[in-house]
Amino acid sequence: MKRFGVVVALIFLTCLSCKKNQKTHVTESTSKNGIEKNHSANLASQKSAKTLFTNHTEFISNGFDFPVGKPDGHQYYNAQKFQENDHLGDDWNGIHGGNSDLGDPIYAIANGYISEVKDYGGGWGNVIRVVHQHKDQLYESLYAHCDSVVVLEDTYIKKGEQLGTIGNCNGRYLAHLHLEIRDILNLDIGSGYGSDITGYLDPTLFITKNRK
Repeated sequence: MKRFGVVVALIFLTCLSCKKNQKTHVTESTSKNGIEKNHSANLASQKSAKTLFTNHTEFISNGFDFPVGKPDGHQYYNAQKFQENDHLGDDWNGIHGGNSDLGDPIYAIANGYISEVKDYGGGWGNVIRVVHQHKDQLYESLYAHCDSVVVLEDTYIKKGEQLGTIGNCNGRYLAHLHLEIRDILNLDIGSGYGSDITGYLDPTLFITKNRK
């Protein structure tokens, strides 16, 4: 009887082990499918976004300018550059420091389509996203910590037109504009920091290379 009990116990443990391995395998498979789905969704998003400009060719980008002190960033400086401390954008501050630029205008860096206007709260505050078609490629500019917003979602805008004003997230920071440029549309809002820069471009470098 003892021998029989040992055999039964061994069979039970073997089955349990197989089930554990099976669960792990399913999890890995689900993860891979998730990545594939996200990639497919992104491609679909890029293709559908191009149709935004099919009947609105006057809003296709003809070059980029800086978002403050238009068109050249006059009286502003880049306080925290792209990838400085893993930063995923540029932080634009007024040259007089502190909250001296609180309420200053923020301008669209290029012609485009306003895809999102949303108060994300927390460290983001009011965020505006604009889709740009430039040289047959699609890009997204993101303007964060806005004190006020003067545009509507699902509308078009011309380069140099005002989007909103510089804010400080209700006193969380000193006033500044956090600007990102992405070459993958509709990425999650993220945290503003990260060492993986897939989908993110250096804003100042990109604007400088694509002036009219």
